[in-house]
Amino acid sequence: DPAQEQYPVWSPDGGSLVFSSDRDGAYNLYRRGSGGAGAEEPLLKDGTSKGAFDWSADGRYLIYSTRDPKTSWDLWVLPDPAGASGERKPRPFLATPYNEIQGQFSPGSAGAARWIAYSSDESGRYEVYVQPFSETSSAPAGKFQISSDGGAQPRWRRDGKELFYIAPDGKLMAAEIKSGPQFEHGVPKALFQTRIIPAANAVFRYAPAADGKRFLI
Repeated sequence: DPAQEQYPVWSPDGGSLVFSSDRDGAYNLYRRGSGGAGAEEPLLKDGTSKGAFDWSADGRYLIYSTRDPKTSWDLWVLPDPAGASGERKPRPFLATPYNEIQGQFSPGSAGAARWIAYSSDESGRYEVYVQPFSETSSAPAGKFQISSDGGAQPRWRRDGKELFYIAPDGKLMAAEIKSGPQFEHGVPKALFQTRIIPAANAVFRYAPAADGKRFLI
């Protein structure tokens, strides 16, 4: 059977594409140039299934989920995804008994506070959370629950001032965000009804424009 490829993620400069492929059995991460020139490069192969979700705005980190037999789907971070293979040493961001998927780095310039939005079923259903990301520690401090009645597929507005997600009834929701030294968020509001059917998988079904006024669904 032909290999299946999924979860495409662009590098910030648009020069590289990371994706998952099961060509060798488990879904491993690969990278190819956007122009199609040159050979594909195995980015991360370790025998566990993985799906990439986002590349940080400064290009220094890739966040992905990997399935662990003991802790289900966990979120891991791969430093320097565009660098030499020997320098890539992945580390866990969240590894709990629950499923953590759909990690998204907050936008921002180098040196700014960095946050990760994600979905987790720790409450018994998927909700959207935000936690700070530390470059030196695997254990994030503090957690903010954005959704209150279920939610998944979080995505940031390009300026980081809104966080979108899909509610269980298919509505596209938006919460105002203030992510300076202190993280603050508003009460989520429904923007409009979509035909997106929330499912317990990690695939994103929409993408916001940079200004958050239009959506590709």
